[in-house]
Amino acid sequence: MTKLSPAEIGRFIDAGRGVAPADLVIKNVQLLDVITGAITQTDIAIVGNRIVGTYDRYDGAREIDGTGLFAVPGFIDTHLHVESSLVTPLEFDRCVLPHGVTTAICDPHEIANVLGAEGIRYFQRCAEQTIMDLRVQLSSCVPATAFETSGAELDAGDLIALTGHASGIGLAEFMNFPGVLFKEAGCLAKLSAFSDGRIDGHAPLLGGRDLNGYIAAGIRTEHEATALAEAREKLMKGMTVLIREGSVSKDLHALIPLITADTSAFLAFCTDDRNPLDIAEEGHLDYMIRTAIARGAPLHHVYRVASWSAANAFGLTDRGLIAPGRRADIVLLDDLEACSVRQVISAGRLVTDELFATRAGVEPVGLESMKAEAVSADDFRIPATAPATRVMGVVPGRIITEDLTFDLPVIDGEKRVDLDKDAVKVCVVARHGKNDNIGRGFVHGFGMKRGAIASSVGHDSHNICVVGADEADMAAAVNRLIAIKGGFVVAEGGQVTAELALPVAGLMSAGSFEEVHDSLIPLRAAAKALGVVLAEPFLQVAFLPLPVIPHLKITDHGMFDVDAFAPVEG
Repeated sequence: MTKLSPAEIGRFIDAGRGVAPADLVIKNVQLLDVITGAITQTDIAIVGNRIVGTYDRYDGAREIDGTGLFAVPGFIDTHLHVESSLVTPLEFDRCVLPHGVTTAICDPHEIANVLGAEGIRYFQRCAEQTIMDLRVQLSSCVPATAFETSGAELDAGDLIALTGHASGIGLAEFMNFPGVLFKEAGCLAKLSAFSDGRIDGHAPLLGGRDLNGYIAAGIRTEHEATALAEAREKLMKGMTVLIREGSVSKDLHALIPLITADTSAFLAFCTDDRNPLDIAEEGHLDYMIRTAIARGAPLHHVYRVASWSAANAFGLTDRGLIAPGRRADIVLLDDLEACSVRQVISAGRLVTDELFATRAGVEPVGLESMKAEAVSADDFRIPATAPATRVMGVVPGRIITEDLTFDLPVIDGEKRVDLDKDAVKVCVVARHGKNDNIGRGFVHGFGMKRGAIASSVGHDSHNICVVGADEADMAAAVNRLIAIKGGFVVAEGGQVTAELALPVAGLMSAGSFEEVHDSLIPLRAAAKALGVVLAEPFLQVAFLPLPVIPHLKITDHGMFDVDAFAPVEG
C-alpha cells in the first residue's frame, strides 16, 4: 500500500467527521453489512479512493442518488487466468468490471508457459493501467511438469526477480502437487523462496496424509475441490476453499451447501477460466452469487464470501467491507437476490466508458509465438497391432477425465477411430520451435461424427491440441491455426468452417471482447455441426493436455497417466 501524507489523512478525517465535503457521496442507499446481515439506509461518503463515512448523512462535490438501490462491497475473483477470457487484460477489465468484479487475482501462467518472464511483465504493465485492481501472482509451474514441451521455464531465481511489483501478492497455484510430495528440488526451491508470503494451491482429489504434507509445505488455498466431502476435508485442514465456476469446470452447484454461517469466513469465489460468451450469457461472479442465493445459501454470507472473506484470504485488508478507511470498491444493485448490477465504483471512481478511455494502452507481446511447422494427415496416424486402447474420457463440466479402455479397430497396422463408440483422435502438436513432437491418442465424449477442431490454447504448455474424426481435417485445422498465429479452428471436408484468431501469444485476441463474443457463436455452431455435444468444446479441448489433472491426459510427448504421474507406454 502507498504511504499517505498528513494532508491526505487530514482530508479523510475532516470528510468523515462531516466538517468538509466528500469528493463523492452515494445518497440514500440501502447498505448491506456482510458481517451482520443488516440492511440500513444511509449515505456513503468517499474521498479519493477511500470510504470515509457511512451510517450518516453527507454532502459531496458529486452526489449519486442511491434511492431504491443496494450497496455491497466490490466482488473479488480470487483465482483466474485472464488468458482464458481470450482477451487481453485491458479488455478483460472492460468486460468484467461492469459485473461488479473490482479485484481480480490472476495467475498468468498461460502466457508465462509461452513467453516466460516476458509474459508476466506484460501482465504487470497491464495491471498498472486497469481500472479494476488486477493482482498478478507469480506463476509457480512453468512448465507444469517435465512431461511436456513449454515455450519457457521459470525457476525460483527467475520468480524472485519478478517480485516487488505493486500488483504482486505471492506465488500462484502450485499445480505440480506430485513434485511437492516427492520433494523435487525445483519445487522445494520455489516453496522456500516464497515461504514468508502467500502460496496458492492446486490439489485435485488429494486427501489424507498426502494432503497434510501438501498443506504443511505452506500452501493455503484450494480451487480444485469438486465434491463436498473433498472441500470439507480441505476446510478442516485449514485451507481456504475457492469455490469455482468457469466455462468448463463447474463446481458451484456441488459446493453451495458449504456456504453456511460457520464456514463463510473461510470461503471465496473464483472463475479460473471463463470466456466472453459465458460472461455475456450468464455473468461472472454476479452469476455465482445469484445462483448460490437461489439455491438456498444465506444471502449476506454469499456476499461475504464474494468480498470480505476473499479479501482476508489474500491479505487485502484494505477492502471487502463498506466501511470508513476501506478502499471504495462498491457495487450498486437493483436487487440483492438477483445480484443485478446497476453501477460499479472502483477505487472511488464511477465505472463508465469514459473512465475506461482514460487508460494508457499496452503493446501486445508474443505475436510471433506460433513456431510449429505444417503437418499432413499422415502425421496423425497411429500404428498398432492390438485393439485394446486406453482412451481419455471427457466428463462434461469437469476438467477431470476418465481413464477408459476400448477395443478399437486396427486396419492395415493402423489404429482407427470408432464413431459408434464415440472414440476419435486427439493429438498434441508442439508449437514452440523446440522440437517437432506430436503426441497421439484417442478421446471419448465429444460426440464428433466428422471433421476436426483445433486449439492453440492447451493448458498449460499451450501446444496445439486437435480433436478429429478425420486425419485430413485434423491437418487442415492445425495448418490454418498456424497461419493465423494461434486460436481456434473448425474444419470439415478439408475446408475451414469457422475460426477465431488469438495472435497474442497464441492465447488472446488483439480485438475487443465483443468481437471475441461474436466469433465464438459461429465457432460453437460449426463444432455442433460436426456432432459435438459438449456445451463448451474449445475450452474442453484446451484442458485435454493438462497433465496435473487426473486421470488420463495427453501432451506432445504422448498419452499421460496422471495417477501414476508417468507416460503411458505403447
